Amino acid sequence: MIKKTLEMDQDLKLHGSWASPYSLRIIWALKLKGLLYEYIEEDLANKSDLLLKYNPIFKKIPILVHDGKPICESIIILEYLDQIWPNQYPLLPIDSYQRALARFWVNYFEQKSVSLWMIFRSKGDEQEKAVKDSLEMLKIIEENAFKNQKNNIFFIGGKIGIVDISFGWICHWLKIIEDVGGVKLIEENSFPNLQNWMKKFKEVPLIKESLPNHQKLFLPFKLIRDMLLAS
Repeated sequence: MIKKTLEMDQDLKLHGSWASPYSLRIIWALKLKGLLYEYIEEDLANKSDLLLKYNPIFKKIPILVHDGKPICESIIILEYLDQIWPNQYPLLPIDSYQRALARFWVNYFEQKSVSLWMIFRSKGDEQEKAVKDSLEMLKIIEENAFKNQKNNIFFIGGKIGIVDISFGWICHWLKIIEDVGGVKLIEENSFPNLQNWMKKFKEVPLIKESLPNHQKLFLPFKLIRDMLLAS
């Protein structure tokens, strides 16, 4: 059972969007660590003064505000949470090599997963290249990221950690990208290790209860794609 262990004088606020997988990364981490926080839903079509104040450079979410100080970019926020509350459900392994391995896979996915979003926002030859790049990324993850897992389903050790949280959005948003983009990346019998992990990850109650409704998510993504392609 996750306990509420955050002292009330430590003020945590999360500025995010219900449709953003990057906001959900932070929500997962905060819940796993049992940290109390205030969630502030941002309208990304009409960004608030606070959002622009806290992230004037990129002007995007998620933003974690801790005691009035903003931290931006989801992976940086995850590492910050682990540094401030290292004993409350550590997201990074204790072992130095395992920690380096976790950071490697997080970094790899952050760089390569851009191709997944290109599927969503492109068509024709550009979309075909994005599909090819995405399949190559998924194949590398399938064949290499699970090598040290043995009987553990999650990436580093036997529990959800920073790699799982970083990869986690593909369990739900990948289907959105496929449906909106009109492509099929993962067939029934392809990527068995990855599909097994996706299934187990989504079965965790904390994860399952936080995933937005597929149809509710599909509609705004379809609208955004149509607008991008029209322009």
